[in-house]
Amino acid sequence: MDTVRIAALLQPFLERTLPEVSLQHISIYIDLLLRWNARINLTAVRDADNIVTRHFGESLFLARHLFPEHVAPDPGSLARPHLAGRGEDAPAISVGRTLLSAEPSLPPARFSESGAGRVIDIGSGAGFPALPLKIWAPAIQLTLIESNHKKAAFLREVARELKLTNINVMTERAETLASRLGSDFPPADLVTLRAVEHFEAILPLAARFLAPSGHLALLIGASQVRALPSLASGLHWAPPIAVPNSNARVLSIGSK
Repeated sequence: MDTVRIAALLQPFLERTLPEVSLQHISIYIDLLLRWNARINLTAVRDADNIVTRHFGESLFLARHLFPEHVAPDPGSLARPHLAGRGEDAPAISVGRTLLSAEPSLPPARFSESGAGRVIDIGSGAGFPALPLKIWAPAIQLTLIESNHKKAAFLREVARELKLTNINVMTERAETLASRLGSDFPPADLVTLRAVEHFEAILPLAARFLAPSGHLALLIGASQVRALPSLASGLHWAPPIAVPNSNARVLSIGSK
């Protein structure tokens, strides 16, 4: 897919234009997704333009809020990632009856001293939001949890084609891995979750993967926001942020 077209479609979701190398990565990713999607069901979205806006746009919207200093840095530049905080006076809008903030007000995330935070994505599927997040912030240490072996093979193929490093694709169920948390499977500074089945069951499980002072980032429907305090009671939830070009999708971030 043409990178100029990709950049134009992503404009509503980002504050700046992505570097050309990142746009090329997205173009290759789309080609792989369309080819693999003809054989296995990775996404119901078949049109390339809609893949950019619905999958990459939403994922990169999450990325820019979580890692505002990590716009495809040079390999030798590993700025310490942190969560964006724009103050409590940011404008708010509403979706249905849910009040949404245009920007979150959150404390800095405490990532490792190397500047590369440990990120776990649960139910990775076709790789969203985790692989676009890795394209945006190459320094992160990314673990993708996907129990479907064919989808896991696709995720490894994308990482290989894009030459993304420091990625681990695990073909185990999240419940199994949660029981192994400790020295052989350390918790994460950031856990991401998007469009998973059985949301009520998976959200408390996702919170278990967090390290002390970790953060949980969700791309969900606005109607699901009200359930967050009861499903993950140990987290402090910032006001949800409306996803551009969507009437019902939000980014919600919880902190330990």
